[in-house]
Amino acid sequence: MASIASSEPAYADTQPQTLLSRGWPAAVAVLTATFLSLVGICWDSQWHADVGPDTFFTLPHLLLYSGSAISGLVSLAVVLSTTAKARAGHRIDPATGGQAVAVFRGTFKAPVGYLVAGAGSASFLLYGMYDLWWHEVYGFDAVLESPPHIGLLLSITISMGGAILVFAAARDRRWGMPGAVAATSMLLAIDCLLLVVLELLGKGVEWVALGTGSVSALLLLAIRAMTGRKWAMVQTAGALAVIQLVLWWFSPWVTKLYADSLGLPLRDDVLGIPVMPVVWPMCLVLVALVAELLVKDNKWRYGLVGALTAGTVAACAPYQAMIVAGEEAPAGVAVVLAVVLGALLGGAAGLAMHGFGRVLRQVRPEVQA
Repeated sequence: MASIASSEPAYADTQPQTLLSRGWPAAVAVLTATFLSLVGICWDSQWHADVGPDTFFTLPHLLLYSGSAISGLVSLAVVLSTTAKARAGHRIDPATGGQAVAVFRGTFKAPVGYLVAGAGSASFLLYGMYDLWWHEVYGFDAVLESPPHIGLLLSITISMGGAILVFAAARDRRWGMPGAVAATSMLLAIDCLLLVVLELLGKGVEWVALGTGSVSALLLLAIRAMTGRKWAMVQTAGALAVIQLVLWWFSPWVTKLYADSLGLPLRDDVLGIPVMPVVWPMCLVLVALVAELLVKDNKWRYGLVGALTAGTVAACAPYQAMIVAGEEAPAGVAVVLAVVLGALLGGAAGLAMHGFGRVLRQVRPEVQA
């Protein structure tokens, strides 16, 4: 197993170093932008629960939009900088977003991580215009799960996936792994909110728990396979726990503060429970620890770990909602079905990630895990 250098390599390149060519400033900017989007989503979710309908121009929305705008502008700047560098005959550092790929028949050279992040931001812009039209036609949003909101969340998911690729390409740099872990934890947080729409499928199965378990297994094994780093899963689960702790306090507080500033009352039945952080699996750190102890570089072991991870999270999620959020006790059969289906999906995700993780490493193939 090849060792990974801790210092940045020297390039035989006479081009002066800039903020973009150094790699980490643009990567940190994209990561910060994704965090702003996550905070905006948490705030907006809390607003819908504690206050009610909203319009297009609210502070949570503006924070959400600013995150995607920053991510898109930074990605565009990196693509233009990489294109200019390639045309000048300078060597392109693959640690800056991964391998550069030709776009529009070679008109641009785009590092694959920033290409994905930029595509997500462009999609967000389109859905943002859709959201503006939606508000003009229908007025207030009574619920969070409107069509444009789902599109916006999916777009942010794409941007966060790009952020993971950006940092994974720099996994031999000191800032690479922490960024990849943070970006993966944010992606898991966003995906858990998206999975709430599964409630529409009915109550025969604990669908949200099933989805949460499956996605948790998928992303934990993805970061492990993509980076090849031991304890990456525990670090990702720990990062999510830290984000959960911070936003658990922040979301209800800032929602009440903003409502008071606008002279709007809170709903009569407000319990002060953070809407989004409460759906994130609280058992994930312990589950990830067990997964780290069991995982090996073997596809069948990946499948086993995926099944155990998804099944355990799916089993715990309904009871977490009952204890923490005060929801009604889940039906035993619905939980069992969620666990069984979650284990099957988690196992399939583990098998897939063992191979797909190697594909993801090709964002910068010369760095071996």
